[in-house]
Amino acid sequence: MAGSMRRLLILATVAVTMAIALAGCVPPSRYVSLGDSYTAGPLIAAQRRDPAGCLRSTNNYPSLVAPSLTTTEHRDPSCSGAQTKDMEAPQDVDPDGPNPPQFNSLTADTTVVTLGIGGNDIGFTEIAKTCGQKGVNDPGGTPCKAFYTAGGTDQIAQRINDTAPKVRAVLAEIKRRSPRAKVFLVGYPAIIPETLTLASWSACYPVLPIAFGDMGWLRDDVEKRLNSMLRSEATAAGVTYVDTYTSSIGHDACQAPVVRWVEPVVPADGAAPVHPNARGMEGTKVAVLASMRANGVPTR
Repeated sequence: MAGSMRRLLILATVAVTMAIALAGCVPPSRYVSLGDSYTAGPLIAAQRRDPAGCLRSTNNYPSLVAPSLTTTEHRDPSCSGAQTKDMEAPQDVDPDGPNPPQFNSLTADTTVVTLGIGGNDIGFTEIAKTCGQKGVNDPGGTPCKAFYTAGGTDQIAQRINDTAPKVRAVLAEIKRRSPRAKVFLVGYPAIIPETLTLASWSACYPVLPIAFGDMGWLRDDVEKRLNSMLRSEATAAGVTYVDTYTSSIGHDACQAPVVRWVEPVVPADGAAPVHPNARGMEGTKVAVLASMRANGVPTR
């Protein structure tokens, strides 16, 4: 009898031990956030230094999204200035570069991926600078639109068309490297007011010196067209497009500092010019999490 009891106790102990071990054996899962400066969060405190030249914030939207996910790890290789080519090649950034290929963070056990890319491929920073410079000399006209459509060629439309297959290739490679992952292609937020009057433009001009006639062109023919291409590529690839534009209407760069989600050329908050501030990252987080939950990503 005593021997039988001992055997039962041993078996019970083994069973409990195995149950505890199995309960603690959580399959590995990973959230990877790929992208450019609208993902990285340049000049938003606090800035990481891995490498410093990426201007990657610890309070960018991926860092705000990650705690709400049930994934066991978050990798954020996003980097300011990144183009589609920097997904699979090192990005040379000063002073501590290069940033490794962002695809290096993808693994077979990656279960969630966000991607924000395309703006640098079309040269958005150059476009913004050109429009600002030309807007100083011809504030009432459309000098930037005239420059980029001279000779009957719409350079912006061509650049966006040329970027589409690059985005397509990035999405295909993400799916190849991380076949279990749910992929979210994140669009760009509103920079220019959705509606504009001469009075509201005049109030905005000192901090965003874009000619009155170019404001609507930048909004519709540059940013909205870029977002439309991204949405189309997401749909074609079978991944989810996250619309951050709609929720950011009314929080554009012309709004008061406490209202806007994107800083103007002359920023008043801790963020880079013509980039999301901390409120913008919070707004993007809300849109991304809502999309993830709607598409079955487990959250806390």
